[in-house]
Amino acid sequence: MFTGLIEEVGVVRRLDRRGDGGRLSILSRAVLEDTRLGDSIAVSGACLTVVDLTGDGFEVDCMPETLAHTTLGRVTHGTLVNLERSLAVGGRLGGHLVLGHVDAVAEVLAVRQKGTASEVRLSLPETIRGCVAAKGSIALDGISLTVMGVGDRWFEVGIIPHTLKETTLRTVTAGMEVNVEADVLARYVQRAVHMKNEPNGDAGMSPSGGLTETYLREHGFA
Repeated sequence: MFTGLIEEVGVVRRLDRRGDGGRLSILSRAVLEDTRLGDSIAVSGACLTVVDLTGDGFEVDCMPETLAHTTLGRVTHGTLVNLERSLAVGGRLGGHLVLGHVDAVAEVLAVRQKGTASEVRLSLPETIRGCVAAKGSIALDGISLTVMGVGDRWFEVGIIPHTLKETTLRTVTAGMEVNVEADVLARYVQRAVHMKNEPNGDAGMSPSGGLTETYLREHGFA
């Protein structure tokens, strides 16, 4: 579990392909503190497990799914990545609950300067269209942001100067791709609505939320 508050921008040393997967080596400093083998670190929004500590960084193994469906499959030597260690019990939750499970990759459509902040419009992947709402939370490359507006095929976020300075969004331009994770609460709401509207999608639940007689009989309770 993460908060979407980036602790450090790391630098990719290399991505060694191993079959469909690979091992990613990252130069870092701040996130090494108290980090041990087996710990989780969000790398540009993808939750990965530390398999080696190198003194000046760490290494993680990437599943084929991770490389195929996130921007990590296209990193090269020198690529900047956002890093965040998992949330410690009792720690401050300054952003929102981020799982590190990337839902889709979105394209930056436009970047506009408004005062000291930047307004960024991005494509809205079909898989999360029902999970993005104005004033709701979203994670871009692991960064907790608030949705300013949303259309049928786009959404917008505002980025303050501090976030631009301290994350990989310092280089945000039209055409850039970012990893997107929808708010986990929105995902559950979408699933609940889908199940309610699906024929026979109540999984044995009555409209009032109680177990049906059929379910009870099938499972030996009646």
